[in-house]
Amino acid sequence: MNILKKLTEELGIKLWQTEAAVKLIDEGNTIPFISRYRKEATGSLNDEVLRNLNERLSYLRGLEDKKTQVLGSIEEQGKLTEELKNQILAAETLVAVDDLYRPYRPKRRTRATIAKEKGLEGLADIIRLQLTKKPLEEEAKAYLSEEKGVLTVEDAIAGAGDILAEAVSDEADYRTYIRKATFEEGQLCSEARDEKAETVYEMYYHYEEPVKKAAGHRILALNRGEAEKVLTVRVEAPEDRILRYLEKKLIVRDNPYTTPVLKEVIADSYRRLIAPSIEREIRNELTEKAEDGAIRVFGKNLEQLLMQPPIAGQVVLGWDPAFRTGCKLAVVDATGKVLDTTVIYPTAPQNKVAEAKAVLKKLIQKYGISLISLGNGTASRESERVIVDLIKELPVPVKYVIVNEAGASVYSASKLATEEFPNFDVGQRSAASIARRLQDPLAELVKIDPKSIGVGQYQHDMNQKKLSEALSGVVEDCVNRVGVDLNTASASLLEYVSGISKTLAKNIVAYREENGRFENRKQLLKVSKLGPKAFEQCAGFLRITGGDNPLDATSVHPESYESAEKLLASMGLSREELKKGGIRGLSGKVHDYGKLAEKLEIGEPTLRDIVKELEKPGRDPRDEMPRPILRTDVLEMKDLKPGMVLKGTVRNVIDFGVFVDIGVHQDGLVHISQITDRYIKHPLEVLSVGDVVDVKVLSVDLQKKRIALTMKGL
Repeated sequence: MNILKKLTEELGIKLWQTEAAVKLIDEGNTIPFISRYRKEATGSLNDEVLRNLNERLSYLRGLEDKKTQVLGSIEEQGKLTEELKNQILAAETLVAVDDLYRPYRPKRRTRATIAKEKGLEGLADIIRLQLTKKPLEEEAKAYLSEEKGVLTVEDAIAGAGDILAEAVSDEADYRTYIRKATFEEGQLCSEARDEKAETVYEMYYHYEEPVKKAAGHRILALNRGEAEKVLTVRVEAPEDRILRYLEKKLIVRDNPYTTPVLKEVIADSYRRLIAPSIEREIRNELTEKAEDGAIRVFGKNLEQLLMQPPIAGQVVLGWDPAFRTGCKLAVVDATGKVLDTTVIYPTAPQNKVAEAKAVLKKLIQKYGISLISLGNGTASRESERVIVDLIKELPVPVKYVIVNEAGASVYSASKLATEEFPNFDVGQRSAASIARRLQDPLAELVKIDPKSIGVGQYQHDMNQKKLSEALSGVVEDCVNRVGVDLNTASASLLEYVSGISKTLAKNIVAYREENGRFENRKQLLKVSKLGPKAFEQCAGFLRITGGDNPLDATSVHPESYESAEKLLASMGLSREELKKGGIRGLSGKVHDYGKLAEKLEIGEPTLRDIVKELEKPGRDPRDEMPRPILRTDVLEMKDLKPGMVLKGTVRNVIDFGVFVDIGVHQDGLVHISQITDRYIKHPLEVLSVGDVVDVKVLSVDLQKKRIALTMKGL
């Protein structure tokens, strides 16, 4: 198979783009680096296309390795024909290769191998050829053998049937047909193991839908119900049609002696050998597709969460709410440094509201706090009431935001948090994390395993390696898109930078602690184990503000500094102008990018990127994202009435809708049918995590704590 040609077709790009991308990947370049700094080579392929290309490249190379291995094994057995070789070489999936290899795969002892050891292959051939003029009982007498354990003619015929049944099940063409028929016409069914049990799976107690229409989230729900031993799940195939097909293929003569036996053989082969394995394959394939879809949604949600705009320049009070153990507070300055921590007990059972308010007023006055970041965990509702009352009593304006604290407890108990805050307890670390999540969501959230951030669906039920790789890729893309301040970044942020491993990230921080701040990018080469290749991959994504060279504060790569200097000189400008916050209107002065790029000996895409960067040095792509809603008042669930229109923040996007935080501690659901008037396949076509939206209340169920919302007609 021509892998490059196949990738080109699949991704809908040009062959030269595929060739360039594969060459760059094979040379050890990272996806963010190729996407940003090798646009000329790849024709500006973005990181999403490059990641897909990389994933498919691994799969197709794995497929070619498998083919080589299979061909070698069959050749060793002396059974490789030219036709079989061509079929294997032409196979486009691992399943197709497995089907072709099945008859030649070394088998454990089966009923068929035992029958062969008993010398019954000859009888099997007689039945297969359907030419005999004698009853099979007579033919079988020749195969009786006390020594081999074939004592009756029934034993002999049954053994021959086993040999034939296995041969039928090993036929690749039959399996391909049966798999397709089962997928196209089969039903996915589930039943309850105990009808009377009350569980979240009640809608699946008597359930069936066509296999080909089964939605990803339903497949994952069925899998989970089955794993929890609540449901039994099966695929119901169009058995009659499949048996007719096999009979047509195998019964070629109307022979009264062999036809009834062959019909039995076919039914046995299908029910005992083929159907269970095809069902397994189909369910694995459905699960894999469902997981891929769920991982894609999780990745998109995570990207939106990480790219939320930072709230800069404010002193923030982080509030980790709780009942018995008290609410942990952490005051964090505008740079993310923790200034103070304490515990208050305004919630049950202590209910020391007056004392708590006194402590809060002192902290707000002492540190000039203008924003409270409240975690959305247990006792968040009760804490919010205290905050709202407090705001009314304050002489200065203070606002609050409810922050999704998913993963904060995972982080605060981690080795990383212990290293960062050795003298804090788990609650204080958590409060500091909740404050910093508002100041710089990206820098804080990279410290948490992406799976624990809570913007996915069924993330614990899927292939964890695949999920981790996909989510790490999302984090890597976000970190490199934003860029990282080399002098303040933590090791956990640095390790997501293109070309920087965990070890290098630690070495950079150690170098900084020993030698003070970096004054230029070239100093990176003095960091232990950071060689020219790693420097090439990472330098453009690491920023130095107020260093020796103003270009170090931009995303211009050091390899293009000379061109950037020439560009400035041709405009009568110097790099010192950059320090004043960029050269406004620079793009307006470039009349012909093609000509100028030629003159500067760089590619046009690179020139456009340099111009953009010199206009706004170190610009933050997150500034274009919707800002979080800052609140000063509180709503109760019982205050909600159908018809009310509210502003909310999208907290999670799943296959069947979106959950929106409308400030009542219970996220409301906008079902996919209520998002827009036009038909959409997935909510992600319209909405992302972090979007600020207007919603109307449809219904409120206080008992089940469910809020139904709509966005239609607003």
